[in-house]
Amino acid sequence: MGAGDTWINAVVGAVITIGLSFTGFSPLLGGAIAGYLQAEPPVRGAKVGAFSGAIAAVPLFLITILGFALFAAVPAGPGDVPGGVELVLIFGVMLPMLLLWFVGLSAAGGYVGAYFHAETR
Repeated sequence: MGAGDTWINAVVGAVITIGLSFTGFSPLLGGAIAGYLQAEPPVRGAKVGAFSGAIAAVPLFLITILGFALFAAVPAGPGDVPGGVELVLIFGVMLPMLLLWFVGLSAAGGYVGAYFHAETR
């Protein structure tokens, strides 16, 4: 966990994001920690923050796939096909929006964290 260890700092930020997932702004905090640990200019901090958000989104996708696997075989009603419009909404709209939420907030947090590190030196 030193300056320039991009992937290690991104994983630390992702762990913080997942650990604080009960808050609505956990990607911002995780990205800020990752950007601060990166100890480089803010643009580079935003990059490590975005990596952190992408890594933190992996458990979200795994839980969604698990939920899909558990309920895919259950039809919506008599004679209906399992899933349907709901699956299109989940996989086509909600998951990309959540990925943008995680990556975007983490990148913003990474920028702020790197800026804070640069200003406090």
